[in-house]
Amino acid sequence: MQMTQITNSKELLSTALQSRIIPNQEFLLQGSILDSAVDHLIHRLRGLCDTVDASPEQFHDLEVCLSLRQPTQTAPLMLRVRRALDRDSPFQLRYIGQPELDRSRPTLVRSSIDVGCTSTILDFLTELGCRLDFEYVSRGYIFRKGRMKITVSKIKAVPGKQQEIGSETVSQSYLVELSVLAPNGQDSIGDEMRIFAEQLKPLVQLEKIDYKRLGGLP
Repeated sequence: MQMTQITNSKELLSTALQSRIIPNQEFLLQGSILDSAVDHLIHRLRGLCDTVDASPEQFHDLEVCLSLRQPTQTAPLMLRVRRALDRDSPFQLRYIGQPELDRSRPTLVRSSIDVGCTSTILDFLTELGCRLDFEYVSRGYIFRKGRMKITVSKIKAVPGKQQEIGSETVSQSYLVELSVLAPNGQDSIGDEMRIFAEQLKPLVQLEKIDYKRLGGLP
């Protein structure tokens, strides 16, 4: 009975992906800005994004990054588990595929699927054989412009058990990400993002990052 349910779920997921119902691609641009200039960027984003009169949404998350080595594939399966540290909300499991660095595209494109899950997800993934690669805390602001999402976040390391989570700052700058989740076949999104990114210059230079040159994936 359980095997039948799993098979049916896979068929439903496959059908949804083929019908372009599920947003399974992430278009991404990234950059950074010094702490001393981040207030200017926040002000610029408040003027450019939706809900100009409202304060930007804030977040404070712990993100755990795992990988699962597969004998038949050279690249590991990359998984993320995220949970909010400032509110009682479901855990989020995210699959991230290998980035496609097509020079003809203005953004990095990678497969991405997000699902809500329970607090036992880390135990479940560990039992499956997933290995912890790294974890970090991100705290900052979320802005939205139509279907685009812009995050401005301070990245902090996860220290030893005797210290408070997220107390160790990694750098003197903020990570800025411009992203859109969409189904396959919506390549025009990249041009929209490029035009928006141009409006943030010279405060921040958003670009597609080749993580292979950096020795790993984000």
